[in-house]
Amino acid sequence: MLRLIDERSTAFRAALASAPSLDVQVPTCPEWTLFDLAQHLGEGRHSWAATIAAGPAASAKSASAGAPAAPRELEALLAWSAASTQALLDALREAGPDRGCWTWWGTSQSPQTCGAVARHQLQEITVHTYDAQVTLGVAQPLPDEIALDGVDEFLSTCCATTSAWPHKPAAVDFHATEGRSWRLALSADGARATRLPIATAAGEGPDAACAAARGAAGEVVLVLYDRIPIDSLQLDGDRRQFDLLRAWEPDE
Repeated sequence: MLRLIDERSTAFRAALASAPSLDVQVPTCPEWTLFDLAQHLGEGRHSWAATIAAGPAASAKSASAGAPAAPRELEALLAWSAASTQALLDALREAGPDRGCWTWWGTSQSPQTCGAVARHQLQEITVHTYDAQVTLGVAQPLPDEIALDGVDEFLSTCCATTSAWPHKPAAVDFHATEGRSWRLALSADGARATRLPIATAAGEGPDAACAAARGAAGEVVLVLYDRIPIDSLQLDGDRRQFDLLRAWEPDE
């Protein structure tokens, strides 16, 4: 995880370094410029480094007191961005993967550990690197190693919850063309994600899902993070389930 975080952060800075201006709007985050994107990513890494360093006894996310502000000049911004990544890597390495850590996903299926934080940070940095690349017209596919774990990480961290699903119970499957599949089960007990041993098409067999989406793992991740439209994937079954899922705002 630490190696991949470093690699994706380096790719982000490489994209930033090639920008003609930091004031270019980011199409996948239309409220932000490239500077805003870099500032968000750097401030977030400083903040998470402080949260990790605060230890498992911290009851809320620690403020990154004393973290330097993002500079406007490109070279200084690149150095500041690199320092924020290093602060995160140092904090994660010092803590180790199994130490407890405050997280915002308390009722999900992801543990509240530094290892789970590293896993989610990798996905966030990867998606924001894609944002920067898209802005400059040099978008690259998400690395397979990251994307395959990214589907599982998103479903178990960002979707899984104990909040009641307000609609008829449903099962929605996500199939990566690389050979992995996941199911999100939705009911009054909440949402729970599981790995499927065999990809089953929607509408086939007694345990079939109500709806299913298929595509390369990187495409599935980008759909889950709302970077590309759901129609970028092959959809089967009741497509309305995807609309309901996207509009759902759990209580927790």
